[in-house]
Amino acid sequence: MAGGMNKRGSRIPLADRVRDGQPAPAAPAVRPDDTCPARHCWVADAVDRYGVKRPGLLAEWRQGPDGWEGRVVYAAQLRPGEWQLVEEWLPAGLLTQL
Repeated sequence: MAGGMNKRGSRIPLADRVRDGQPAPAAPAVRPDDTCPARHCWVADAVDRYGVKRPGLLAEWRQGPDGWEGRVVYAAQLRPGEWQLVEEWLPAGLLTQL
């Protein structure tokens, strides 16, 4: 499975990531040399409520009333045996990256 063995992020929420010895950035940032801001992430508390983290695509960040939120797209089983794409804004604490 491509990328499945990478333990790079240690399941730390994206909002809590900081490099050792450096202050946390004011907002989640994308490196200037990147052409695509989308990133793979894991979504906790998915809308289907199965209690399983779903793989998702983080498209953008925004500052919400209670902190940072990520706009994500992921697949959820909304009806038995039927998978559908869900797009929603979620608190940063529900998003992790491997």
